Amino acid sequence: MILLLVAAVLGGTFLAWSAQAGSVPPPGHRHGHEAVGGRSGLGSVDLKGWAKEQIASDKERRAQPRPKTAVSPTAARSGAVTAVRQAGFVRAAAAADPTTLVLYDTAGPYGRLGELYAMAAANLAGHFGTVTAKPVQQYTAGMIGSYTAVIYIGSTYYCCDVPDAIPAAFYQDVSTSTKPVIWMGANIWNMANSVGTAQFTQRYGWDPTSSYYEDGGSVGTVTQVTYRNQTLTRKIPAGQDGGVLRPNILTGPGYPEVTRLAEGLDSSNGHTFGWAVRSANLTYVGEIPFAYVSESDRVIAAEDLLFDALAPATAERHRAMLRLEDISPASDPAELRTMADYLYAQKIPYGVNVIPVYKDPKGTYNNGTAQTITLVQRPQVVSALKYMLARGAVLMDHGYTHQYGNVANPYNGVTGDDFEFYRAHVDSADNVVYDGPVAEDSALWAQGRVAAALTQFTLAGLPKPALWTTPHYAASAADYKVFSSNFSARLERSLYFSGTLGGNSAGPNAFIGQFFPYVVKDVYGTKVLPENIGNYEPEAFNNHPARLPADLVASAKANLAVRDGFASFFYHPYYPTQPLKDTVDGIKALGYTFVSPTSL
Repeated sequence: MILLLVAAVLGGTFLAWSAQAGSVPPPGHRHGHEAVGGRSGLGSVDLKGWAKEQIASDKERRAQPRPKTAVSPTAARSGAVTAVRQAGFVRAAAAADPTTLVLYDTAGPYGRLGELYAMAAANLAGHFGTVTAKPVQQYTAGMIGSYTAVIYIGSTYYCCDVPDAIPAAFYQDVSTSTKPVIWMGANIWNMANSVGTAQFTQRYGWDPTSSYYEDGGSVGTVTQVTYRNQTLTRKIPAGQDGGVLRPNILTGPGYPEVTRLAEGLDSSNGHTFGWAVRSANLTYVGEIPFAYVSESDRVIAAEDLLFDALAPATAERHRAMLRLEDISPASDPAELRTMADYLYAQKIPYGVNVIPVYKDPKGTYNNGTAQTITLVQRPQVVSALKYMLARGAVLMDHGYTHQYGNVANPYNGVTGDDFEFYRAHVDSADNVVYDGPVAEDSALWAQGRVAAALTQFTLAGLPKPALWTTPHYAASAADYKVFSSNFSARLERSLYFSGTLGGNSAGPNAFIGQFFPYVVKDVYGTKVLPENIGNYEPEAFNNHPARLPADLVASAKANLAVRDGFASFFYHPYYPTQPLKDTVDGIKALGYTFVSPTSL
């Protein structure tokens, strides 16, 4: 049961049953998974075409004659990490409610990527305060002064056949302002050309007009990013990597010092470079790190960099969170009590994700006979749930039936295996493919499912669940808003759909998937609690690798790079207790403190 943005894309959180000593999974829990989005974390997006176009444009820009500037032709690329001169950089510590302006591209054949990436950035900024997002074309002179910080997402490469859509006023305001600006991806060279390369280099200490995505004739294979003493992964499939800009950092008299905040490694040639650099008010990230992410991915660096711009006085703090997953009327009450006893002894609060109605419409696990079980029909399961609640658990709602009708969606129609609010199928390459919201999807339909679920909890004598987790983390934008109107928060990864910001949807299956390292208020206006390191899964499934306790602990270690972040994961109680103990012990040893989901 329960990736990517974003998607891990979002992977690695797929559940496949493994016969373990003393552990027999209940019916309906042999194909469950909780993931987000496609392999990239983006729905209905041709990233191969986008990457090809970006590389071609960069080649053409490189081949164009460069105007003479004040930049010394002998200026060398700096191989050392240097300290930044902070003059002109306004810290945001005093802002009680930091405000962020997110600007994004809409022009060009891949213009719809801009809104998807902007939603990912806006969601992260929603951790700190209020966010305004708009196409960069709508920027007007002086607008930067109304915000604590600005994030620009350069997803359209303005060059050659695609004219620059960024107002000159934005370039000018960035170059003269003291407000923090985070710039991701393309077009920083156009700013230098607009304000003058000499002016840019003398303020920022590097030359974007001589910085490119290629190194030695190709974009190489950038496989890792080192940030705040953590090694983060970067895994982009061949043909879909548009590259990372390699900043030409200048040295010598007259150039300010530049901080290489994060180091990229090109494993094809061993070269390192500034994946993220900062000087004066500008933080530049050489790519948009919201596609092909994982639980230990370089997106973690971008997630933490926002603190510098929006809350630099934030103290170091690392919290952990656990939920037990896919509990239904078909669950084994003895296994639930065993988990409760262990977690209570460890003084670990946790969530219990309960599906109130179990369905097996085709009798997949019941000898061909259809089966429906409610909580009322399983008083021993209800008793075990009450036992857990009395020992530190928080009741959470995980859908109504966690399946859809009597069809395979995508597996067999069984609770816990299938999607409830979204359609999907498994393709010939064994990938789960997202097809779009269910046919009858609407706010009214979703509310009916939620109301029916809540009724089942009441009939069983259980309290109203405090939180919600969407089955398989997939629903429509309308559904997510319904869930949040019924619960104080969602604890999950989510899909964010085209049209949410700009009103013009690219289609019902155009989305970006994302998970978070901290609590956010997302672009739907709802509170989302983090789940960012996945789950224990002893076998590979749907082309996602197994995830063992060591993998979850490694992801928790990578997330230490977020100065005030979480290691949040889930576990299926039909697995033995030992892998859970190993995971908990490993996370604790890293310095994380477990907290209750309802404390956030």
